[in-house]
Parts: sequence; C-alpha cells; structure tokens
Amino acid sequence: MVSPEAQLATLRRGVVEITPEEELVARLGEGRSLRVKLGVDPTAPDIHLGHTVALTKVRQFQDLGHHAVLIIGDFTALIGDPSGRSATRPPLSRAEVEAHARTYEAQVFKVLRRERTEVRRNTEWLAPLALEEVIRLAAKMTVARMLERDDFRRRYRAGTPIGMHEFLYPLLQGYDSVAVRADVELGGTDQTFNLLVGRDLQRDAGQRGQVAMVLPLLEGTDGVQKMSKSLGNHIGISEAPEEMYGKLMSLSDPLMLRYYALLSAAPEEQQAAVRRGEVHPMEAKKALAAELVARFHDPAAAEGAGRFFEERHQRRAPHRPTPIEVRTGAADVWICELIREIGFAPSTSEARRLVAQGAVQVDGRPVDLNFRFRRGVHRLLKVGRRRLAEVTFSEPA
Repeated sequence: MVSPEAQLATLRRGVVEITPEEELVARLGEGRSLRVKLGVDPTAPDIHLGHTVALTKVRQFQDLGHHAVLIIGDFTALIGDPSGRSATRPPLSRAEVEAHARTYEAQVFKVLRRERTEVRRNTEWLAPLALEEVIRLAAKMTVARMLERDDFRRRYRAGTPIGMHEFLYPLLQGYDSVAVRADVELGGTDQTFNLLVGRDLQRDAGQRGQVAMVLPLLEGTDGVQKMSKSLGNHIGISEAPEEMYGKLMSLSDPLMLRYYALLSAAPEEQQAAVRRGEVHPMEAKKALAAELVARFHDPAAAEGAGRFFEERHQRRAPHRPTPIEVRTGAADVWICELIREIGFAPSTSEARRLVAQGAVQVDGRPVDLNFRFRRGVHRLLKVGRRRLAEVTFSEPA
C-alpha cells in the first residue's frame, strides 16, 4: 500500500479542510482499508457535475485501497437538507424519492469503482427508530448550537421560519456515520457542521470520531450559486453529450478556470498554462468539454459533440430538426412522457421541470404541463436551446 504521506499528498489536493488532519494520517498508517462515507440525498432525478467533486475524491480513496460507503439518503430526503438554504425545502413524496434514488444508484458508478463501493439506504436504520430514540438523539444537541450554523442564524434573524424537523437533519446525518462506522466523511463547505455532528455522535456511541474532509462547492453555470437542479444551473452527468458540451462551452472564462480546478484530470502543467492565459479561452473550453463528455459518455461521443457545437454555433449552420417517429396506439401522448421517451430528458421529472421553466416549445410556442401530442398532427418540438425534433406518430409495429 502507498505510504501514509504519499496518500495524504494525493488526498489533500483540492480539499478546503481536514479535521483533524493528524488523525487521518494516523488512520492511513494503520495499514487497513478505511471506510469513507459520502451521503447523497435523492432530492432530484440525476447526479450533476457538482456531485462529482466529492465522488471523485471518494474514487481517489478507492484507488488507494480504501472502501467507499455511499449512503443514499432516502429517509433524510423526506426532510430535506437545510444546509445553505434560505427557506424550508418543499417536501417530497416517497414515490419521488424512490424514483430519484434508483437513478442515483444507476449513475454513481460512472465515477466510483463498483467492487469497492458499499451502497446503503439510510431508511435501513432511521425508519425503525422509536420516538424515544429520536428524543434521546435530539437531546444531544442544543438550540444554541444549532443557531451557530450560518444558514439557521440568518433565517432566525430575518424572521424566516425554521421547521423543527430541519433541526433533526444534522442529527440524522450524523447517526448515519454511527450506523456505518465511518472513518472519514466527505462533504462540501456547506456540510461542515453536519460532518462534525457525526463525529460527536460517534464518540458518544463509543466509536472513534470520523475525520471530516471538507471540499469546495462547484458553482453552477450562472457562476453565482452552487450547482443545483432546483436552480436550473446544473450540468447532469447523464445529459446528452451535445447538451453537456454546449453548457460547458457557455461558461464564462473565470468560471471555466474554476471548473478546471475542481473537475479536470488534465496534467497540472496543462492546467497551469490555461490559468496563465497561454491557451485561448475557446480552445481551453473545448478541451475541458471534450474531457468531461468523454468521461461520462465516451471519446466518440465527445468528438461528435464537438463537431455538433462547431456546426451549430461556430459555423452558424442552420439547426435542422431531427425527424422522430413515435410508435403508439394511443390517441395522444403527454408532453413530459414524450420528451422522456425520445431522449430529450432523462426522466419525466426533468421533463416537467423543463416545461415549467418555459424551456419547451411546440410549433414555436411555449406549452404548459397539460399539453398533449395528438395523433395525425405533425409537430415541431423544441426542448432547451439545442434539441429540435419534427414529431410524427405511427401505429406500433
């Protein structure tokens, strides 16, 4: 196994803080496989590039011989993580959470090594908790300490409501660490409080407290707020190659440098040349877009997406609609089901979001969630800026 010092040198790259770092070094020197925890709440259908910052760090641990414990927060998603939020999250139904959880489990192995990953759902240990156990858990935290959190403190001072259930979230996330006996937990800078709660709860339970590894947050395509599907500034890892490539090419030059720092695996010398301005920003963006599309799809898809971008944007070629034939015996098809069926969105939930945001047009006009494609009528469907199709219906074969 690689020496503890060499492992730390790799693992420290791109990390904001390790608490406590000397404890991580000591555990790396024990010559065993550490249990490295990462929790993700399936509050939206797909994994985006923001999620991959932590996933890639977990992969580094795996490549060094350690074991990943990926927790799908199907129970905590019903509460909604209040970290970084200015208002209470809208509740999700169990059906929505379950649908999202399945997509997460399908997509996560685009980054992680399956043979070194233990996937757990926290319903396994949180759902059976009796009320008495929840009360005992809540007794380990004070309101004063909760209000030390920036997001809670700001909301309290502004008079913005804070639900009692939101105070439970850090405790439940921390209890996850107890349940899986984590050595290390990873999270963004908005998760620091939650990670340390997990460390405290483990020590209360007679375990060694986990090491908290804090990672930077990736800004979304707007360059302002962290990447989030609910904010519409995300790039999903399962989006079509052309869509992913086009979004990356739309980044501002300063934001491109941030994406290089947090996402690119290009050699440091190459990244340094980009930072110094020795590479034209357009060429630097093309290299980054090609790298990421190839990572989450394949090199041929990246090459095709690059050609598509040049033809549609640099050469200003007319954007001809793709002819799509839908085989169905139904008299009509709901717009969201159609968008998913033809591959213009990875899920019905994502299609709903696009329609609600006004990103879907039929024959040049925005449509609402009640729109249905009817048999016998040719329609021109546009989804986002790059997806254009001429839709016709036919009987099933």
